[in-house]
Amino acid sequence: MDYQKTASEILKHIGGEKNVVSLEHCSTRLRFILADRSKADADAVKKIPGVMGVADKVQFQIIIGNSVVEVYEAILKQASFSGDAKAEKKSEKSNIGRTVMEFVIAVFQPIIPAIAGGGILKAMLSLCVLIGILDNTSTLFTILNLLGDAPLYFLPLMVAVSASKRLKVNSFVALSVVGALLLPNMTTLLSAEGGTVFLGFTLQKIAYAYQIFPALLSMFLLAAVERFFNKIVPKPVRILFVPMLCLLIVVPSTLLVLGPLGYNFGTLLTSAILFLYDKLGFIAVGLLAMVLPFCTAAGMHKAFVPYAISSLASMGSELVYLPANLAHNISESGACFGVVLRTKNKELRTTALSAGISALFGITEPALYGVTLQNKRVTLGVMAGALLSGLSIGFTVVRAYTIVGPGLASMATFIDPEGINTMNIVWAFVGFAIAFLVAFVVTLVIFKDENETVEEASKIPAEAAPGTSAAAASETVLYCPTAGKVIPLTEVPDEVFSQKILGDGAAILPEEGVVRAPADGTIALVADTGHAIGMILDNGAELIMHVGLDTVELGGKFFEVKTENGKKVRRGEILLQYDIEEIKKAGYDVTMPVIVTSGEAFEVLAASSGSRSAADEFYHIRRRTV
Repeated sequence: MDYQKTASEILKHIGGEKNVVSLEHCSTRLRFILADRSKADADAVKKIPGVMGVADKVQFQIIIGNSVVEVYEAILKQASFSGDAKAEKKSEKSNIGRTVMEFVIAVFQPIIPAIAGGGILKAMLSLCVLIGILDNTSTLFTILNLLGDAPLYFLPLMVAVSASKRLKVNSFVALSVVGALLLPNMTTLLSAEGGTVFLGFTLQKIAYAYQIFPALLSMFLLAAVERFFNKIVPKPVRILFVPMLCLLIVVPSTLLVLGPLGYNFGTLLTSAILFLYDKLGFIAVGLLAMVLPFCTAAGMHKAFVPYAISSLASMGSELVYLPANLAHNISESGACFGVVLRTKNKELRTTALSAGISALFGITEPALYGVTLQNKRVTLGVMAGALLSGLSIGFTVVRAYTIVGPGLASMATFIDPEGINTMNIVWAFVGFAIAFLVAFVVTLVIFKDENETVEEASKIPAEAAPGTSAAAASETVLYCPTAGKVIPLTEVPDEVFSQKILGDGAAILPEEGVVRAPADGTIALVADTGHAIGMILDNGAELIMHVGLDTVELGGKFFEVKTENGKKVRRGEILLQYDIEEIKKAGYDVTMPVIVTSGEAFEVLAASSGSRSAADEFYHIRRRTV
C-alpha cells in the first residue's frame, strides 16, 4: 500500500484538512470528528486502495486494518487540523446524542492502549503465578504488578488530559486540579475517622484513584471557569491569575459536590448494569454478545468502557461486557475460518484467513468489515456463535479481571489474581471453544458464494414458489411507497442497511408521512412499534419497508398502522401513517429503506436517484436466472 497516496485520497474525500476537527486512531480505524459531515463522500472513501470500509454512525470512522498507524502518520505529515469550530458547534446542537457519544469516544479512545497495556501485564503475571514461574510475594512480582496497576491508579489524570484536549482547556491546569485529589495527604485527610469538615460541610470519604467520573465532571467545570476568567482578567496578568482562580474554585467544588456526584454516579451505573444482569441472568451476556457485531460496526461498543472501568475499580472484576466481547471476538474468527473452507473465491479466502487470525487475537474490525457485514449468512454464523458462547459464559459467571480486548493472547485476563476463582479461566476457555466451533460450523453449513447462490436460485421453477405464477415470475415493478427523493441503499447512514446485511434495494428520503403498498401482495409483518411493514409480494418476493433509522426507540409514538398481518393488499393502498415532522424534531433520521429480504432468489435492478411521487416507478425485481 502507498500510505502517502492513501492519506492524500482520504483527506481529499472527507472535505480537506479544514473540515477535520480532530483525528484519533485505534487498532484498525481512523476516527475523524468532522466539522461538516456533508462534505465527506463515504462512497468515494470506500473505493480508496487500502480502505476496508466506512462507519459513520457516531464518528466518521475509516476502517484500514493492520496498517492504520502508517496511514495515520501519513495523514499527519500532510495536514494539520484546526477544524471549523462554528460548524462543529452547530452540528453538536443538532444532535445531542451523537455529541455525547463523540465526546465519550474522544476522551476514552486515546487512553485505552495504556489501560490495555497494564491489563495484559497483570494478566500475564497472574498466569506466571498460576503455573509457578513467579512467586506473588517476591519483590519482582510486586514491582511488575505495580506497573500494571499504574494506568488504572492514575486513570483520573489520563481522563483529565484527554478531556482537557477535547474541551480545549489548559492540560497542565487540568492535571493540577485532578492531581490535587490524588495527593497522599489529601487521601489521608479524606479517609480520616469521623470525617473531614471543609467550609462547614463533611466531605464524603472517597479514594479518587481509579475513578473516572469525578475527574470528568471537574473538567467540565474547569472549562467553564477558565473561559469565564479568560474573558474578564486583563491579558498581562491572565497567565498568573486564571490558573490560580481555576484551582481555587474547581478543586473545592470537586471535593464538595462534583467528586461525590461522580463517584456515586459510577457506583449507580455499575449497580444498574448488575441489576439488569441479576434480572436477566446469563441471558444478558448472550444477548449482548449477539448484538456486539452491530455495536462494534457503529463504534457504540466504546460506550461500555466507562462502565467496565468503573466495575473493575469498585468490584475488582467485570462480568458482562468483557465476557460478552470474548464470545463475539472468537465467533468472528470461527466464522471467517468457515468461509476459508467454504468459499471458492480466492480473494475472499485470503481476506477471511487474515481476518480470522486477527479476530482470534481480539482484533475484529478486519473480519467485521471485510467478511461478516458483506454476507448475511456469515453474520448469522457470528451471531449464533456469540449467542451460545455468551449464554455459556454468563451461566458459568465468567469474570474479567483486567481491561483488555479478549482474545487468544489475552486469555490470562480471566485468571483470578487472588487464586480463589480457579475455574474462571477454565469456563472462559469453554466459552472460547463454543464461540469458535459454533460460528465455524454454522458458517460452513449455510455460507454460499454469490455465484453459487445465483445458480441455486435459477434452478427453482417459477411456478414452484409460493404464490407465484408463470406470469408473476417475470420482472416485477415496485412503485414508490411514498413521495420523496430516491437514494442508493449504500448512502443510508446505518451499516445494517448500507452494507446490505438484510438485503438489496433502495431508500427514500420521504416528503410525506404515508407508506403505501409498492405492489400487490400480503402483509407478513407489522412491527409492534409501527416503524416497519413487511410484505410477501404476489411473485413470492419478501419485502420490508423500514421507516426511519433507530425509530424503534420511539415505541410506536407518532406512528399509526392502517393494516394488519395476513391482509391482502393492492398497490397504492395506505399501510401506515406517521408524523414526519415530530419524528424529525425528536432527533431521528426519517430515511426509509425498502429492502428485498429474499435477495438470494430475486435480483434487484438498481433504481435511479432523484425525486419521485408515490405513483412513480421505484425499482424492478426479477427472479434470478443463470
